[in-house]
Amino acid sequence: MARPALAASLEAVLGDRGNANRVFEILELLAAKEEQDVLCAARTCRRLFAALLRRGELFAGSLPAEEDALRGNYSAEEKYKIWMRHRYNDCVECLSELLGHDSFQVKESSLCTLMKFVELEAECPLVAEQWKGSIAFPRDLLKVVVNGLIPIHEDASLLISRFQEYMEYDDVRYFVMKAVTESIGQVMQKIKERPLPFYQQNVFSLISPINMPNKERDMVKFMVKQDNREEWKVSKLQAHKQAFERMWLTFLKHQLPSGLYKKVLVILHDSILPYMNEPTLMIDFLTVAYGVGGAISLLALNGLFILIHQHNLEYPDFYKKLYSLLDPSIYHVKYRARFFHLADLFLSSSHLPAYLVAAFIKRLSRLALTAPPEALLMVIPFICNLFRRHPACKVLMHRPNGPQDLSEDPYIMEQEEPSESRALESSLWELQVCHLTTLLLHIIFRP
Repeated sequence: MARPALAASLEAVLGDRGNANRVFEILELLAAKEEQDVLCAARTCRRLFAALLRRGELFAGSLPAEEDALRGNYSAEEKYKIWMRHRYNDCVECLSELLGHDSFQVKESSLCTLMKFVELEAECPLVAEQWKGSIAFPRDLLKVVVNGLIPIHEDASLLISRFQEYMEYDDVRYFVMKAVTESIGQVMQKIKERPLPFYQQNVFSLISPINMPNKERDMVKFMVKQDNREEWKVSKLQAHKQAFERMWLTFLKHQLPSGLYKKVLVILHDSILPYMNEPTLMIDFLTVAYGVGGAISLLALNGLFILIHQHNLEYPDFYKKLYSLLDPSIYHVKYRARFFHLADLFLSSSHLPAYLVAAFIKRLSRLALTAPPEALLMVIPFICNLFRRHPACKVLMHRPNGPQDLSEDPYIMEQEEPSESRALESSLWELQVCHLTTLLLHIIFRP
């Protein structure tokens, strides 16, 4: 029932300024109870204010209060534009609230309408030029959109996925990164380091798919269409990398919900570190992530390993931290295969000291005594590879007069420092026990 009335109101407002008050008939329906009425009102608002923006009938510049405009020394033309600009602001406010509507269709329609306004404000700026030839981008309007995409108390991932097409614009992506950084600072400051699971997940959903350009010449798609872009900061790759780096560092300096640590660490080496000006600034986050435990600690060490080998980070405690992860759980957890894959990578350098590699061999062998049989099929080849890369450790296999059991073994299992574990003084009697156990199980359970 609202559609014919809305069409008449739209035609009246656009046809005669004397009918300007009928804009309220359109705005009121944005708060209607019926979903279809709200959708129809949003579409009508899009048509109305798109036309007014193109006509230049909204006040541009620092907007005076309505009361001041009525009392001030403004012409009838200026008063009309000021009044209609206030109605436009009312519309934007209503649409921003509708981004949290129960209906996804309403959310999507509101999002698309707001982004249409962003596009039109980029073409027909409502802010005054800072200097002749400067490029104006509707940053404040985009902030409204970004804040609506990252609510504090609900999952907005579906709406965020709908927004991703707009992130292909280089200028939109840049100002989204700036807006997200600002939002995180404001929101997280209020809650004093307590995680906000929905909010932080929403932020991650918005920023993790960001497709950063590799070269400046790749930046060719801008929502703002102007000729003097060469002097515009937003057209510079360095500015994008700075915004990207600051956004991620701001996001990661706050405590994350436990599930988010893994999601960040999984994409770290491909989607975050390559686009940072100073990747080593991630060390604080990785150190905190290491303290979470389990698979998160292992993934954090992978990030540190990348910083050490690709970005010349000095981190002397790396192997001590890896060594501390060797406990009985590594043979039982679901990420066992990933652990041994990464550990093999970490221990691949032939320049590692023999005492260090020997400590890893010895502790893995000791833990293997209580490991399930299927884990032995993984750890024994792993240890064999360490011997091939580090021949100096073969003394553990060729010490006929060495310890034969736990009571005689000089190896100190509880020592946290690999260099003080006395592993090189020991022998691998554990592997002989494991080998016999594996052989026995094979005989018992063979078909």
